[in-house]
Amino acid sequence: MKFWKLFIATISFSAMAFADEAPTGAPVSPTSEEQAALQAVKGKLNGKIVWSTSRSHSTHDLWIMNADGSDPKALTNSTTVDWFPRFSPDGKTVIFTRSKGGWTPENDANYPEKWELWTVDINGENEKKVADNATWGTFRPDGKNIVFSRGAKVFEKNLESGEEKLLLDGEKAFNEKGVILQEPNLSPDGKYIAITLRGSMRETGVWDIANKKWNKSGDGCQIDFFADGSKIYRVNPTGNGGTAAPSEILWFTMKDGVQQEKIGFFGVPKAAKLMDLPGRRSHEYFPRVSANGKWLVWGATAKGHDHDIYDYELYLWEIGKDVKTAARITYHTGNDRWPDIWLEK
Repeated sequence: MKFWKLFIATISFSAMAFADEAPTGAPVSPTSEEQAALQAVKGKLNGKIVWSTSRSHSTHDLWIMNADGSDPKALTNSTTVDWFPRFSPDGKTVIFTRSKGGWTPENDANYPEKWELWTVDINGENEKKVADNATWGTFRPDGKNIVFSRGAKVFEKNLESGEEKLLLDGEKAFNEKGVILQEPNLSPDGKYIAITLRGSMRETGVWDIANKKWNKSGDGCQIDFFADGSKIYRVNPTGNGGTAAPSEILWFTMKDGVQQEKIGFFGVPKAAKLMDLPGRRSHEYFPRVSANGKWLVWGATAKGHDHDIYDYELYLWEIGKDVKTAARITYHTGNDRWPDIWLEK
């Protein structure tokens, strides 16, 4: 009887966790070490970082700050869930995913009918809906086209003409009913799509459009290209310890759409490990590499997993430097997730 009471209580708590909105939280102060890391990046970057946060509303708004972590402020203000922001190539506009009404958890990203794609200028003006029943929107290098998913399909859309083009039908390509294509990222040359597969499949990889070939990267999620197409990077569900289920950020060299470093019997090769924070905040998610390939921004939490509920904090790191130089750039117990970084050339 005690077992069943515990089981029912656990199920009820889980259901409540998924149903509840995110905590708005409260500001916290950096430690002396964290303050020193922040000072070390001040003035080194000229640009912006945008992200989704619950600090103002429990549903989530977009916030924006200078690329060195200074001057954070609200970009959107709505009763909807605004998340997955991505800068336009010129840094003047942000495309993002918005729920059609009220609280909608990120787990519902598999249901495109619950979402729309919007754009907003970085001064908070000119909000505009650009695609219906759509998620995971990103700009193409020309700034005139966007790529997004609708469940099992990936589309490219011209924002001027409104014309949509189907790039990939996952159920046909993988011969798999129920597969979902999350966070599709088209390579700069338009030949390959990096995708996280969910639903009836769970893996990451790169789809060769011309040859209709799937090149698996591995498990994990959130796979994307470097802006020059030379590498891919993604989250891997193992890594350094901590109180959360551990994860790490990997990167791989690409050649003709194929990942060159292989994960084998002995695990991940050292050369493929990009970031794994030491200490408690080692649950890394939401990685985003700057267009010049020199900076990484991402989120990490010390506990929990759900992307839109737990206390993820954002970090900034100059790629190739000692991991201990990574600077924490948000200090708030609300949920901070899905950052993007834009730097002036």
